[in-house]
Amino acid sequence: MNERILTIPNGITLVRAFGIPLFLWSYLGLHNNLLSFLILAIGALTDYLDGKIARALNQTSEFGAKFDPAIDRAYIAATVIALSVRHTLPFSILAILLLRDIWLAFVLLLMRRVGGGVFEVTFLGKAATFNLLYALPMFLLVGNSNIGKFFNSVAWAFTIWGVSLYLLTGIGYTRTGVAILRRGNRFRPEIN
Repeated sequence: MNERILTIPNGITLVRAFGIPLFLWSYLGLHNNLLSFLILAIGALTDYLDGKIARALNQTSEFGAKFDPAIDRAYIAATVIALSVRHTLPFSILAILLLRDIWLAFVLLLMRRVGGGVFEVTFLGKAATFNLLYALPMFLLVGNSNIGKFFNSVAWAFTIWGVSLYLLTGIGYTRTGVAILRRGNRFRPEIN
């Protein structure tokens, strides 16, 4: 894997990161749901593109493999927090996702104490992220019209799947962490 940091895909991911405060300003400051939706949609599109470009230009890197999912998590966290603050999502969704990430941070900290690395990104983890990144912007399109009610149903369906997969991957990562802690050896993940 290429170890360069200054690559086109990492630049796209960095630009995508600037969409997070822009989304928060648009949604919480301006209360502009359509602009907020467009910002999240552009973020999702660039998330898709940076991976494709990285593989096409052979510009994959260990840094990019960690940076991209970190920005995904930041998007999810910012969106869930903002939707909870405006009472679009119940705080229980925020609590579930936050507690899962705090737990995994604790497991990761323990793993590092015995020389472990980071968790390998799994297919289920990618599916959970996809579901949440797809669902959360749809809540911005919810309204009283039939199409608004349709978006609400679809958003909830993807949210339930996303949260369920998020918890399932949390269990899987925990099992991996416990196995590493029992062995006490270095964990060398494969980065996809």
